[in-house]
Amino acid sequence: MTEFDSSPEVLRRLVELVAEHNLAELEIEDGSLRISVKGAVAPVAATQVAHSFVQTGLPHPAAAGSAPAPAAVAVDKRAGLKPLESPMVGTFYSAAAPEDPPFIKPGDSISVGQTIGLIEAMKVYSEIPAETSGRIVEIVVKNGDLVQLGQALAYVEPS
Repeated sequence: MTEFDSSPEVLRRLVELVAEHNLAELEIEDGSLRISVKGAVAPVAATQVAHSFVQTGLPHPAAAGSAPAPAAVAVDKRAGLKPLESPMVGTFYSAAAPEDPPFIKPGDSISVGQTIGLIEAMKVYSEIPAETSGRIVEIVVKNGDLVQLGQALAYVEPS
């Protein structure tokens, strides 16, 4: 097995591959190193991804003995939507109190700065403001879920 080269040139080329081939995401794992590059549009067929690795001389992730890649990747139903991301690690709460209505629900119109939820970290509750205005299309976390920094909490159709 070849060790992955994580030099700035290789990382820059991975970003170029994602943009060139309109990939939604490219993820490479090598031991404890994990690199994930996210694009802005729907993914393409896995055969094009494999072809990209051959052209650049980079080892294809499936070449390391993992399961073969699927023949085609499903179209991303969230294309064109903007994620509302967690600004920190903690426990997500959809309402201020268990008996209160949720801050947001699918179909709601939101504006920049509007509270979309709370995150509790180390017994401190922080309001999470929307960074985009638009219409809530999907909420992808549940009340009480542990969330990570940058994790999508909901998706918005920007206005």
